[in-house]
Amino acid sequence: MSKILQGKHFIDTEDWADDELELMLATAGDLKRKFYRDEPHALLRDRTLFALFFEQSTRTRNSMEAGMTQLGGHCHVLTPDKLQLSHGETVMDTARVLGRMGHGIAIRNCDFGVGNKFMRQIAEISRVPLINLQCDVYHPCQAAADIMTVREKFRGETRGRKIVVSWTYAPSYVRPISVPQSEILIMTRMGLDVTLAHPPEFKLMPEIIERARANAKRSGGKFETVDDMDAGFEGAHVVYPKSWGCLVHEPDRAAAVQHIEKYPGWICDERRMKLAAPDAIYMHPLPATRGQEVTDAVIDGPQSVVWDQAENRLHTAKAIMALTM
Repeated sequence: MSKILQGKHFIDTEDWADDELELMLATAGDLKRKFYRDEPHALLRDRTLFALFFEQSTRTRNSMEAGMTQLGGHCHVLTPDKLQLSHGETVMDTARVLGRMGHGIAIRNCDFGVGNKFMRQIAEISRVPLINLQCDVYHPCQAAADIMTVREKFRGETRGRKIVVSWTYAPSYVRPISVPQSEILIMTRMGLDVTLAHPPEFKLMPEIIERARANAKRSGGKFETVDDMDAGFEGAHVVYPKSWGCLVHEPDRAAAVQHIEKYPGWICDERRMKLAAPDAIYMHPLPATRGQEVTDAVIDGPQSVVWDQAENRLHTAKAIMALTM
């Protein structure tokens, strides 16, 4: 196992150079093959990861726990209510202690305007690598699994293929913007033609949009934004419809929910899938709100790759941990 990334934080894919991301993806592919061949790959024997979750999680938590077990180490899943954080100890003091007891810290904190700043502060004082399990700005672990999945499905022939990252209707709560932001960053960087589709109120952070444009220019891909879901789906090889909140436009969460209610027609259904390319694949980071974000016929249909996508969360998580810890 290469040691060139040992000790390096993984907070945003943009923090890693192209060759570092390629090493991670190659490592994930190798670990996936070993997983299926039942070959031992205890690369992190006797190592400990402390994973602090401020929000609920299914795929992220289990990919880290199962991943560390399969790599021969152990993952402690922590929540604030189980720590002295609930009695007033500061997060910074907690991080200092954990960094001296283990070999890595992973954090999920999606509090808008707080999460990423919080992680950067901890990274500055941490003696061990910090892995971003999703914050208010980025979800790099999801982006890593997604580009791995796209490459697998198109046998590495991804340059020039169109992906649409589209907003969808899901009224229950205001979801983070970190997934679509990380998607447009990684996909433009890897040379895909990226279309971002959303209603006017659901803009992403301006600095992220500018970085996506710069990535596309550097990689030879394209980047555009549209306010029409049908236009986004037209001719797309990858469709990635996902709900997110409009907190960039409207920081008040109650008001933000009202904006969602304006667009119940933004759903990924069979009609929209027919607008995409014949070999198009449907992706979603899950959980998907069935009947609002996507129809059962699409998510359970032959073009859906969501279960392969979810599985790749395990393999890329293992690669990130093995390389940095």
